[in-house]
Amino acid sequence: MHHFFAYVSRLKFIRRWGLMRSTQPENDAEHSLQVAMIAHGLAVIARDRYGKDVDPEHVLALAVYHDATEVITGDLPTPVKYHSPELRTSYKQLEALASQRLTAMLPQTMRPAFAPYLADGEDYAHQLVKAADRISAYTKCMEEQRAGNHEFDAAGENVLRAIEQIDLPEVRDFMAEFVPSFALTLDELNAPEAQA
Repeated sequence: MHHFFAYVSRLKFIRRWGLMRSTQPENDAEHSLQVAMIAHGLAVIARDRYGKDVDPEHVLALAVYHDATEVITGDLPTPVKYHSPELRTSYKQLEALASQRLTAMLPQTMRPAFAPYLADGEDYAHQLVKAADRISAYTKCMEEQRAGNHEFDAAGENVLRAIEQIDLPEVRDFMAEFVPSFALTLDELNAPEAQA
């Protein structure tokens, strides 16, 4: 018996934004789906508009599992995770151990296929996933602000600054073409002029 998929399914119990008061709670499973959709979109833009050598489906899979280790580590709040270089290094080591533990829950024959999705990386595909992760965080801040929750004002500004530092045209395109829609209500999204 192998526990990998049952264990990873528990991402739905890992609450995000643990130190923040949210009008709408968010868990790691929901977040991972949104990051996967955004990362896939970024990769398609990169490939089709900018001729970059990227496989959108590979990026999609990376994004699906990008926070899988948090099913073991939990979601450490950003102010804690990045408080000092020592904490950042220790957390990276903890993530690596969690990745090994999750990989060991797979049959031996499946481990090589899944190991890259459970490990952190710095290659271009991982850069797209990290950009998508930030964009997802920004849209969460937008959602909370739209609901009148000022708890997310500073977080939204900080995340937007981080996104603006990403030197990828596909990220700029996504921010300009898709992110403004997250500020709209359902009625506004369904308005005839929005369909054009």
